[in-house]
Amino acid sequence: MQVFVRDNNVDQALRVLKKKMQREGTFRELKRRRSYEKPSERRAREKAEAVRRQRKALRKRMEREGY
Repeated sequence: MQVFVRDNNVDQALRVLKKKMQREGTFRELKRRRSYEKPSERRAREKAEAVRRQRKALRKRMEREGY
């Protein structure tokens, strides 16, 4: 990941970096890796994430089709 600092404006570059990291899911990944996650918890989390993604895709598809 790369962010350019323009006109020595580090605050703006830092804001852009944080936004990029948020979008990539880096902060979520760091938080998740702080402590050990049991395999059963991992499976449950991944299944919940998959359900969430599927529902989001369905909502978007329904919106595009005009329901």
